[in-house]
Amino acid sequence: MAFPYKIRNPQYCYIPDSKKRFRVSRSKIDLFHECPRCFYLDQRHGVARTSFPAFSLNNAVDLLLKKEFDKHREAGTWHPMLKESGLKLKPFNHEKMDEWRDAMRSGVQYDVPDTMLTVRGGVDDIWVDAEGVLYVADYKATAKENNSDVTLDSEWQNMYKRQVEIYQWLLRKNGFTVSDTAYFYYVNGQMNETGFSGVLKFSVKIIPYVGSDTWVEETIHNLYDCLNSEKIPDSGVDCEYCGYVDAVGAVVDSKNKSSEKKPKKKKDSELF
Repeated sequence: MAFPYKIRNPQYCYIPDSKKRFRVSRSKIDLFHECPRCFYLDQRHGVARTSFPAFSLNNAVDLLLKKEFDKHREAGTWHPMLKESGLKLKPFNHEKMDEWRDAMRSGVQYDVPDTMLTVRGGVDDIWVDAEGVLYVADYKATAKENNSDVTLDSEWQNMYKRQVEIYQWLLRKNGFTVSDTAYFYYVNGQMNETGFSGVLKFSVKIIPYVGSDTWVEETIHNLYDCLNSEKIPDSGVDCEYCGYVDAVGAVVDSKNKSSEKKPKKKKDSELF
């Protein structure tokens, strides 16, 4: 029977006792936080969760916002929305900015002592105040029904909060002074317009969030212990992926056992 699922090349999986550093992305740390079993199967055995199409529209908004802020970064000017919000912050101009934003190939990186892990994360933006303190900024795009206000109150948005806290931790480990306050630059697609006409309008809201990175280092060391274990860990309490796999396994096992108990039908030649 053909097995259509493609398992990742072993050279991109973690190998215990290897002398080569293993890179762990911000998103994989969040995966470990959500479900250690899914993380272990992904990073040790190359069995990743099923993929889904990229949010191309969100990616387009993200790219355009970066271009917009880059104009002010290069000119050293105050972005109108930051000015309107009373934030005396400017886009941080640093020679590594493009590298830090490249989540696929680099990002902000840090080699964790006493491990063979290099943690990395691709920031959307970094703002800076007059004293040189950095503020992590993250772009988010949505479209709320009835144009309701955007907030950070939903439980699923806790992943957003962990995201900026990891960025704060990484920047601090790279020697920068970083504020506990991060900002979510939220754009909300307006659905009350009379028509599309090739234009989608957005409202903008800058939401402050006071984070804490105290959990990050302990989580990384727990993650490292998980990677070096030969035992597959338990799944996360609310992991829908593991729940689905376990449910399928239970049904298949039940059906197989049921079919084994049924007496086999005798052939005609065996009846005489």
